[in-house]
Amino acid sequence: MFKPNVEKNDMDYRLLNKTEIWIGPLTLTNTNLGRCSLAIATILGLSKETVTVTDAQKKHLVFDVMSPTVQAENIIAKKEALLSALSEVEGISITADTEIHSDGVLGLINAAPAEGADILQRTKEMGREIVDRISKRVMIFPTGTEVINNLIEDTNTPFLKEQLELLGYDVATSAPLPDKVSAIVKSIHVAADDPFGLIITTGGVGAEGKDQTLEALEQLDPGAFLPYVLKFKKGTRRHDKEGVRIGVGSLDPTLIVCFPGPNDEVQLLWPVLQKALMEKWDKATLADQLRLKLSEKFIHFNPHHVDYDHL
Repeated sequence: MFKPNVEKNDMDYRLLNKTEIWIGPLTLTNTNLGRCSLAIATILGLSKETVTVTDAQKKHLVFDVMSPTVQAENIIAKKEALLSALSEVEGISITADTEIHSDGVLGLINAAPAEGADILQRTKEMGREIVDRISKRVMIFPTGTEVINNLIEDTNTPFLKEQLELLGYDVATSAPLPDKVSAIVKSIHVAADDPFGLIITTGGVGAEGKDQTLEALEQLDPGAFLPYVLKFKKGTRRHDKEGVRIGVGSLDPTLIVCFPGPNDEVQLLWPVLQKALMEKWDKATLADQLRLKLSEKFIHFNPHHVDYDHL
């Protein structure tokens, strides 16, 4: 029915299939329907394009709301505001008998002001509870054909699961994902819609052509942070890309963290992620701190491979 908007600290109601607003009786005289839609959209906090008139008769108007969600505070107890806005449109006459009829969530438009304030307060409290529950749900996705084909053991998933559960997180795990952008994107999308507050992938962040995890992250979140940990000449040895990167993105309200595959690197990065979760870092800060931590390994073991200008 509703979902929290974590970044805005608002509550968004899902309209599902109940999207009509019927208003009447009223009188229309050479009325501009576009202005009617704009009046309704403005009160609902929506763009004009998302509200349209689907039926205009002598004594009533029917509007269709084409937005999947509306903010709770913009619909609860908004009857008088909607009628007032509509009455200001030239060519419309509203009377004391004019009513608004809607089903589903939009029916809250008719809530009395006192009742509306109580509903909004309870909605916000429920939203905070939902946000808290979501933030404690984690999905772990290992990736790679070598794991799928049992060529190597997945030691990352049990390690991360144990560490997260010690912190009170509810952790779900997945079968390994293939090194395909489409498969990774689809799986993460499904998990984010569940929703999980945190998704961790392991593997697929290297410089070989088969490494596709970060390409998937870029599709999921064009604003993801993908800093290089080290760089080298593209095309040398098995390097089809310019270097090794780390990835942090999001699908509100889900944080997505792309770890490397080697278990020693996952263990090296875990304290950074733990601190980020406790202190609620933004994704840019987390990506940079993961980069710095992982670079320590390469500087120590492979100083001649590191391009210090990119660390």
